[in-house]
Amino acid sequence: METRQQGLLDSEPLREADEDLASEVNLNISILTEEEREEIQQELARLEEEINTLKQVLSSKEKQHLDLKMKLGITPLSEFRTNFTRGWYDMQTSTAYKKTSETLSTAGQKTSAAFNTLGTAISRKFGDMRNSPSFRSFEEKVENTVSNIKTKVGGPGTGGSFEEVLSSAAHASSQDTPTNNLTDTSEMPC
Repeated sequence: METRQQGLLDSEPLREADEDLASEVNLNISILTEEEREEIQQELARLEEEINTLKQVLSSKEKQHLDLKMKLGITPLSEFRTNFTRGWYDMQTSTAYKKTSETLSTAGQKTSAAFNTLGTAISRKFGDMRNSPSFRSFEEKVENTVSNIKTKVGGPGTGGSFEEVLSSAAHASSQDTPTNNLTDTSEMPC
């Protein structure tokens, strides 16, 4: 059996032979001698110590990184703004954003044109309806009704707008309503 002296992180993908070797190692754990087991435990302890050392170094570097940023006046908020601005710019310059923007712009123009056409059609229909005989007949009836109200309320020769006629009609009806004002007590029966 061939032993390999490479590190744990091979750059090559696993092959079937490697998988077979791994399964053999797992099955042969109980066959290790006391000396081999001790070597493996020492290697494991050494790796754990290296990992802890690297964590401490990384923590120290992160603290130094933060201190340098603070000296430069780079706060988390300003860093967030910068990242957001950069991300927004990258998004706006992306092909997908440009295509979507163009599509929405075209859709907006088409929708606007459709509403303009609809508005023109509705205006034309209202114009046609106003010129129709049934609308003219309705308009004449309304005018006659208003004239009749004017002559009945204000008498002949009273002119004015429809609002004035309604106002005078309301004023006239309020004068006809009895009130509870006691102006002369002698005229009231006891």
